[in-house]
Amino acid sequence: MNNNRTVVITGASSGIGLGLAKAYLARGFNVVGNARSEARLADAAEALGSDGRFLGMAGDIAHPDTAPRLIEHAIERFGQVDVLVNNAGFFLPKPFIDYTATDLDNLLATNLMGVVYASQAAARHMIKRRQGHIINITASIALQPNLAVPAALPVLIKGGLNQATRALALELSPYNIKVNAVAPGIIDTPMHDPAAREFLNGLQPAGRIGRIDEIVDAVLYLSDADFTTGVILPVDGGMSVGKW
Repeated sequence: MNNNRTVVITGASSGIGLGLAKAYLARGFNVVGNARSEARLADAAEALGSDGRFLGMAGDIAHPDTAPRLIEHAIERFGQVDVLVNNAGFFLPKPFIDYTATDLDNLLATNLMGVVYASQAAARHMIKRRQGHIINITASIALQPNLAVPAALPVLIKGGLNQATRALALELSPYNIKVNAVAPGIIDTPMHDPAAREFLNGLQPAGRIGRIDEIVDAVLYLSDADFTTGVILPVDGGMSVGKW
């Protein structure tokens, strides 16, 4: 179907982002994907076979000028932005005392500032249209830290994003803009070492790591939900329920 809706996805060239791009295209959306690498976006466009409905724009989302250009290009090409998925990010677990200043700068740049800049640019457009969805990809471990996975700085940043999601949902609700988050557990993406699979499987009560399509399904639900806002939706096989 062709519904002329447009989604902007950060971190769209691989993993969950690429899975989201494929799913939204299948639903008839136009997709504007951001990643740092022009070559990887070109590979993604070829793999998606999107008939011109996928527009890739390279740039570091942590730079304050990238997100406004991303939203502008989306509007110029497709006329509007209906959904923003803040997917770009990375996970860096290590003992707290071992984090370096560079680690902190990199985590803040991509996992926090990239979300802030993209959400600001999208919200300015959505406020004028009085409609839209902003969906943040956060982390289940920010809801329930785990002794087996020391990750205080990612928990700090992703946990802050969970709370900011709720605050922004309230702030933007008068404009009919829904703001929600999906908090994945450990998902089978290139981010994880296959040699660690047995250990990773054991971190969820479900006894396995999650699939990309399970995160995609949650995001699609939230981008269709017109009476749901301020929700942090864990998709983690029970990992955030508590100690087990």
